[in-house]
Amino acid sequence: MGVFVFLPLVLPLTALPIARLAEHHLHPRSAAVLLTSVAVVLAACSTFCLGLLVVVGTAQLPGNPLPDNWSDPDVRAAVPYDEVAGKAAIVALALVVVACALTVRRHLRFRFRAHRALAGLRSDAGAGSGSGSGSEVAVLDDERPYAYALPGSPGRIVVSTGMLSCLDAAERRALLAHERAHLAGRHHRLLLAVQLAGCANPFLRPLRAAVTYSTERWADEEAARVTGDRRITARAVGKAALFSRRVATPGLAAFAAAGPVPRRVAALLGPVPPRRNWPPALTRAGMAACVAAAGTAASTLSALNAALALFVALEAATPL
Repeated sequence: MGVFVFLPLVLPLTALPIARLAEHHLHPRSAAVLLTSVAVVLAACSTFCLGLLVVVGTAQLPGNPLPDNWSDPDVRAAVPYDEVAGKAAIVALALVVVACALTVRRHLRFRFRAHRALAGLRSDAGAGSGSGSGSEVAVLDDERPYAYALPGSPGRIVVSTGMLSCLDAAERRALLAHERAHLAGRHHRLLLAVQLAGCANPFLRPLRAAVTYSTERWADEEAARVTGDRRITARAVGKAALFSRRVATPGLAAFAAAGPVPRRVAALLGPVPPRRNWPPALTRAGMAACVAAAGTAASTLSALNAALALFVALEAATPL
C-alpha cells in the first residue's frame, strides 16, 4: 500500500481552486453538479482508505475477531507508521460515521417534522397570484419573512405571510418559480451529498458553500426564465434578502438566505450565463478544473492500488 493509502486523505485539496472559479465561469447547474460529483468521489475514496487503515489497525488490537495472521509484520509493513496510522484511523472513521449519521438524522428529522406540521394545512392556490397552480404552496401565518422548498412526496413550498407581504405580484411569481426550481432540480440531494462529503473529509467543507451558492444561482436563472424578466427576479431576491430572517433548514435551500445575495443580484442583472459544462482549458478556471479532475482520478487510482496491495498482503498471510 505504501503512501498510496494516505493520498486520498489529502488529494481533496486539489478541488479547492475550482470551487470559487466554477461559480463565475460555468452555468450554475453545471457548477453545482460538477462540484458535488467531485466532492462525493473524493469523500468516498478518502473514507475507503480510512477503512483499509482500520483493517490494519484493528488487527493489532487484542481480542479482535480478525485472523491472527493479519497482524503479521509482513502485513503491517504494507502501511507506513502502521501502529500510529492504524489506530488513529479507527478513531477517525468512527468520527466520520457519527458525523454523517447525525447529519442525515438532522436532515430527515427536520423534513419529517415540517411535513407533519404542514399535513393539516391547506395549500394556498392564490399565493402565486396568477402564476399557475399553487397546490404545492403552503402559506404560514407568520410575520417573519422566509420561504424555502421542502422536498418530499409531494414536495412543498413553504412561505410565510410576512414574506408575501414584502413582495408584489410579479416578485411573488419569481419567488415561487425559484422554489419550484429547487424542487424540480432536487437541490436538497446535492446539498446533502456535499455536506456528507465535508463530514467525511474536512478538506471538502469549502465545497459546500460553493454548491449552496450554485444551487441558488441555478434556481435564480430558472425563475428568470419562467418569469421572462431578470430584473424582477433580481428585485425579488434583493427585497427578500433585505427583509428576511434566516430560518434553520438543514440541508435545504432557503430563498435569499443562502449565498452572497449581492453577487446573485449582480448576476441576474447581467447576461444569461453560457451553458457550458467545462470552462475553456487555457483559462484559470479551466486549469483549476483540470487539477480537480486529476486529483479525483489520482485519488480513485490510489484507493484501488491500496486496496489491491492490502488484499495481496492479507492473502499471502492467510494460510490455505
